[in-house]
Amino acid sequence: MKTYDRIVQESLKLFNEHGERSITTNHIAAHLGISPGNLYYHFRNKEEIIYQIFCQYKTYIQQHLQLPEDRPLLMDDMIHYLDTAFVAMWQYRFMFYDLPGILSRNTRMQEEYTVFLRQDLANILSRLFTEFSHVGIIRVAPEDIEPLSVNTWLIVKFWFAFHQTANPTVPITEDTGRRGVLQVLSLLKPYVQPSFMPLYEELEAAFGRTITSA
Repeated sequence: MKTYDRIVQESLKLFNEHGERSITTNHIAAHLGISPGNLYYHFRNKEEIIYQIFCQYKTYIQQHLQLPEDRPLLMDDMIHYLDTAFVAMWQYRFMFYDLPGILSRNTRMQEEYTVFLRQDLANILSRLFTEFSHVGIIRVAPEDIEPLSVNTWLIVKFWFAFHQTANPTVPITEDTGRRGVLQVLSLLKPYVQPSFMPLYEELEAAFGRTITSA
């Protein structure tokens, strides 16, 4: 693996484990066993590293939340898409613990995050809910798709922070995200068409059983 890619990958691990504010470029260089000068050859500062991590997150979301091209959406896809969104939040969780602070120190990322949120993510969620409605899995009026998309994203984005403040002695884990999937499913449940409700409840229960009791 190239040094550039190693810096991004290991920085992500350090930020997730210790928080972005407590990790400096010197910490990253020492962790990698390279000189600070070598790190600065690839990145001028920590903000550039964080920006590249954000680009990875954005690409992950864009690639994994696309509509299938060879078949209609299925009920299973609803859980798959939600699980994918929370997996991404877990993998890049440091960004969302203090997103306003990170954006305030990173003008380039702030501009692109705004575009990502208002255009890319909004369009992705709108297409998904529109297609779920089109195939008859849910029933939602066109004017309600945007509010539903916003409410879904609010739960996804703030779920780990909510859990951390509500249960300060309980460590955040991947299962925390899986519980978030169930939370969003409860938001979507009133929209599920009666003919799909038995399958919906079956999949919801099966997914719930995959979560540990800890």
